[in-house]
Amino acid sequence: MVPTGYGLRMRFSVWPAPGRPVDEILDLARLTDDLGWFSFWFADHYMVNTGSADLAEGDTHEAWTILPAVAAVTSKIRIGPLVAPTSVHHPALLANRAATLDHLSDGRMVLGLGAGWQINEHHAYGIDLEAPGARVSRFEESIQIVRSLLDNAHTDFDGAFYTFTNAPCDPKPIQAKLPLLVGTGGPRMCRITARYADEWNTWGAPEMAAGRLETYTTACEKVGVDPASLHTSVQAMFFLTEDADKIAKIKAGDSGERSIAGSTAHIIDQIGQFAEQGFDEVIIPDFTLGATREERFAAYELFTAEIVPQLS
Repeated sequence: MVPTGYGLRMRFSVWPAPGRPVDEILDLARLTDDLGWFSFWFADHYMVNTGSADLAEGDTHEAWTILPAVAAVTSKIRIGPLVAPTSVHHPALLANRAATLDHLSDGRMVLGLGAGWQINEHHAYGIDLEAPGARVSRFEESIQIVRSLLDNAHTDFDGAFYTFTNAPCDPKPIQAKLPLLVGTGGPRMCRITARYADEWNTWGAPEMAAGRLETYTTACEKVGVDPASLHTSVQAMFFLTEDADKIAKIKAGDSGERSIAGSTAHIIDQIGQFAEQGFDEVIIPDFTLGATREERFAAYELFTAEIVPQLS
């Protein structure tokens, strides 16, 4: 049954874990492109996150190498990093990579940006993870420079972190305005997003997402931007299960506020709440969809057959 009140159209997007085998990543891209999914996102990190400077074993494929391959094996689905940290990447590299990927994908690139946060990759590679205030200030300069490089013939910029002099970025993207997405939940970052970005992204099950949406809306209002003028997306970790004990354990865990666990009907209800909150896109990571490739692909096919039609 279609839940009452969910008349808004929701777009569905896919996000594979960066440690999946390359053939699985590309086959998932082909599958979701064929099934009509909206975006294909890939994390821009170099190692397994531990929450500290400690290292953990595990593969992590590099986003800017994977994304061109995804562009080559698909024809409709949008592609982009979720998200590229400006603590790691120079804005000139970000703009030029994005422009070229827009050509490789025939105008399907979305440049996801963030200020950077993962401790162990900065520590291991000797990349400075600045204090939050300085990191956000660097981000604010970076996003302005990227926007200018993508849009203008040449860019001049004299800031605290970057100096650009008559700098080109050619060729320009195919899209008249290549979208910039920012993944964030903080007030200052949301204000920067409202000023300079085209899309805003956040984490959370509906209750957590509602709080972050309030922060975003307040930030937009403070800088005189209509919150509805930006495309908005949200992701959670999805668990397809009807085991009451498992559901209770998931919700009580450290990632409970970022998790949606339950039957197909419950997941439809929860994504419907995202739609009612005003989100335009829900991103379905494969992180919790199964232990094998077959289980994960079956879950995406189930979403396509039983969940997407109720909400799109």
